[in-house]
Amino acid sequence: MRTLTALSHLSPCLTPSPSTSSPLSHPLPFSSRLSLPSSTISPIHQGILSSKKRPMAPVHSTAPSSAVISSVGELFNFILRGPLMPKLGFDSDKVAESIDRWIRCGSQLCRLFKLEEFKLSIPEKARIYHFYVPVFIWCENQLLDHKSSFGEGDEIPPFVIGVSAPQGSGKTTLVFALEYLFRLSGRSAASLSIDDFYLTADEQAKLRSQNPGNALLELRGNAGSHDLQFSIETLTSVRKMTKKGMKMKLPRYNKSAFGGRGDRADPSTWPEVEGPVEVVLFEGWMLGFKPLPNEVVKAVDPQLELVNKNLEAYYDAWDKFIDAWLVIKIKDPSCVYNWRLEAEVAMRNDGKPGMSDEEVLDFVSRYLPAYKAYLPTLYAEGPNGSKPDRLAVIDIDEKRNPI
Repeated sequence: MRTLTALSHLSPCLTPSPSTSSPLSHPLPFSSRLSLPSSTISPIHQGILSSKKRPMAPVHSTAPSSAVISSVGELFNFILRGPLMPKLGFDSDKVAESIDRWIRCGSQLCRLFKLEEFKLSIPEKARIYHFYVPVFIWCENQLLDHKSSFGEGDEIPPFVIGVSAPQGSGKTTLVFALEYLFRLSGRSAASLSIDDFYLTADEQAKLRSQNPGNALLELRGNAGSHDLQFSIETLTSVRKMTKKGMKMKLPRYNKSAFGGRGDRADPSTWPEVEGPVEVVLFEGWMLGFKPLPNEVVKAVDPQLELVNKNLEAYYDAWDKFIDAWLVIKIKDPSCVYNWRLEAEVAMRNDGKPGMSDEEVLDFVSRYLPAYKAYLPTLYAEGPNGSKPDRLAVIDIDEKRNPI
């Protein structure tokens, strides 16, 4: 057990869970876990490269180098079993060459989510090393490719990554983790949501009065309920954040205002970013949706006809600013209802105000027609203007795990 404690600087996420009768000492300080001693880097990589064709057998020697190789080797094999590896272009060689990068990111996420690093469950370990870390490394590689396309001394615009994912699928947590890892890697990052561009409360009331009887435009959400000119101005400005000393406030939306109908937050509360910004994470439930022939949307819901018409202006307001795409793919839109219901039940159980089951059904029903109409095309063709080498489609199951 002394050997495991001594090697915890690699990352407590890697070491086997100790028995409850022999607890390990408190994890070492964060800074001590982020770098590998120079004396171990070569043995680690050599050990992985020499055994990557087969699972590594446990090493029981108390010699530090053997224990290090065993611990990292076990993680290496676990990483390679992840369902996203071929989709994101990773293979055993690429992982072996950057295993310390995977270790560092995993350790940082353990701290972010306050996980017990010596006692990661298999689902926790999978969420980190089969989902968040490979997605981050794919995103960072995309950013590096973007930067390499510019010459020395050029002003490099921020790299915008679009994250299109249904409500409740975990996109907010994913973006939170990605932004955190970018910042810890020394890269200036910012995040935006399509929610930040909703119409103000007064403008939403006007839209509702102009479309009586259309439940899809009664409340915020569908195409037509966003301030597209405001979107263009904001995204254009953030793309110009290339110099040190530049500052900009990013808009935010207050969903709890006006009894839950929402309103744009007061600008005094908006977060400020400073240039140069390297990467922008832009997320939303309908990001990348493309207008379809009228007969297609009317067959889903006649109320979608106007929403579909509104959608024609969204490419120029949102999608054309996006350099790379993460698309979270679900099997069935009904998952959205179940996920939302779970969240509201949890809130009520915690004594917090939450929607009733009937209110959840009414809320989700205003989004389901758009999901049913537009998701098949998004999944089959990708967003407008997306490039195959800058598009990652990630299938998830009903528990939000990649498959």
